[in-house]
Amino acid sequence: MSTARLIDGKGFAEGLRGRIADKVRAFASETGRVPGLAVILVGDDPASRVYVANKGKQTVEVGMASFEHRLPADTAQNDLIALVQRLNADPAVDGILCQLPLPKHLDELAVIAAIDPDKDVDGLHVVSAGRLASGLPGLVSCTPLGCMMLIRDVLGDDLSGKSAVVIGRSILVGKPVAQLLLAANCTVTIAHSRTRDLPSVVRGADIVVAAVGRPEMVKADWIKPGATVIDVGINRVPAPEKGEGKTRLVGDVAFAECSDVAGAITPVPGGVGPMTIACLLYNTLIAAHRREGLAEPEGL
Repeated sequence: MSTARLIDGKGFAEGLRGRIADKVRAFASETGRVPGLAVILVGDDPASRVYVANKGKQTVEVGMASFEHRLPADTAQNDLIALVQRLNADPAVDGILCQLPLPKHLDELAVIAAIDPDKDVDGLHVVSAGRLASGLPGLVSCTPLGCMMLIRDVLGDDLSGKSAVVIGRSILVGKPVAQLLLAANCTVTIAHSRTRDLPSVVRGADIVVAAVGRPEMVKADWIKPGATVIDVGINRVPAPEKGEGKTRLVGDVAFAECSDVAGAITPVPGGVGPMTIACLLYNTLIAAHRREGLAEPEGL
């Protein structure tokens, strides 16, 4: 029987979207417009198509304007950059997101670099990363932002002195979540595939964020009793018990066994995943306030 508190990311995200919708109405009454989010999808990747559709649906549900730009897979680099520049100049657009991955012939870094950092609601621009590292106001990557919201929901706002281990050093999750934990006065270790004796490094942590992309890599004997475990991994593995060729989703943490040791843990699915789009909407709302010179909304 699991003893850990199950961290309900789906429920938290639903509540956050409700609070965002309230703030959108207040913003609209003050400015005469609603925040706008532009999403660019190049090509016809099935997973990306579903994700973009969900983003558009949730954007509209909170009362924001959704601008979708679907481009063919053979779109030229110059044409994509030109679209980004038009969106940069569009006063109705507060946030710009280019759905990744892009087709192989396109330069993802160049496209991200073309986005106005003040509209970079995915938090991937080098200026956004620099602002985060320097402690300056900026837009933070959605998944790390969602991780921090869930951690604070469990442990409270004051994380000072907590020991945190982040497994994974990607620019999407590992590095930014480490910066956020550091800004919250945690003592932070970034671990990765070349870390020596990784289990013992993780075992000292009050907070574990697993974002390494290896199915169920983190085992129960890695976890300090009572630790808060945030599992960012989404891995599809064979599930022969469901039938031939069937699969199931698992995280980077061996959930069943770690649940017996951790104090709180996110499931996969239903943990960090739902937070990503909610935090995209959060970032769009923040960007809109900053662009209008308004104080950032409180109570989110």
